[in-house]
Amino acid sequence: MRIIILGFTGYLGGHITGQLRALGGVRLFGGGRSPAAELRVDLATADAGRLAEVLSDFAPDAVVNCAGAVGGDSVRLAEVNVRGPAVLCAALREAAPGARLVHLGSAAEYGPTEHGVRVAETAPAAPVGPYGATKLAGTLTVASSGLDAVVLRVGNPVGPGAPPTSLPGGTVERILKAGDGPGAVVRFGDLSAYRDFIDVRDLARAVALAATAKGPLPRVLNVSGGQAVPIRDLVHGLMAEAGFPGRAEEAAVPGSTRSAGVGWQCSDITAAFESLSWEPRHRLADSLSALWQSVSPTSSVTPRPRTDSRT
Repeated sequence: MRIIILGFTGYLGGHITGQLRALGGVRLFGGGRSPAAELRVDLATADAGRLAEVLSDFAPDAVVNCAGAVGGDSVRLAEVNVRGPAVLCAALREAAPGARLVHLGSAAEYGPTEHGVRVAETAPAAPVGPYGATKLAGTLTVASSGLDAVVLRVGNPVGPGAPPTSLPGGTVERILKAGDGPGAVVRFGDLSAYRDFIDVRDLARAVALAATAKGPLPRVLNVSGGQAVPIRDLVHGLMAEAGFPGRAEEAAVPGSTRSAGVGWQCSDITAAFESLSWEPRHRLADSLSALWQSVSPTSSVTPRPRTDSRT
């Protein structure tokens, strides 16, 4: 089976590449802007016709699109999260119309939801900011493309190699920089919001199942932990994992613009279990332990050079 992974050098793409490689009987091709890519392409600026010509040479059975932007201005978000999937779908319709397309969406597409409720794929989508809005537009583009395509609406990834730009990875960075004295402090905004975290290794397994599944799949599948926890629990869990002797301080200020106005986020993952026989295997505590070990070889919080496994 021939599979192209776009964004294979990123945090999610690296784990997905490893999971697919472990399957055996699969030939993988990395795609993206990296010099190491076998398929050199930037979907934000690519020409659909030219991309179709290149894709024809690879003759893929499946394409996994991990390319996406989580930050930047609205123009950049639209270029990567909306134009990118549109160009990819147009090229696949011409070059490999029978290939399975697995596209990574985001639970941010749902926007604010009722506290205590797990949100299914049939729920209305009402994102509150440019990130969620552009991810939703990308999802609609893929779902209506006419291709054999599935969008995995991903919760909040956590686990080994989480980048500093993410909440889990950024928390590790703050702990390392705070030092190891009893008076050390790590400062945050409001940590009371609830989020549905998914271990990146569980996500990679879901993608591998979706890319290799026989027969059609639903257009959209939630892939998350299926449990909502306060962000505060993640922060305190990482502090405990690190053996951090200090304390966390919260300020009554809004969180990131990407998550503004969303106090509760939790996905119903029943459809993913029914369609892919998939469910998460890692508890949040497992994910936090793996994350800490990926950036620090011991439990000491003494700042040291990074040794993370990000690719």
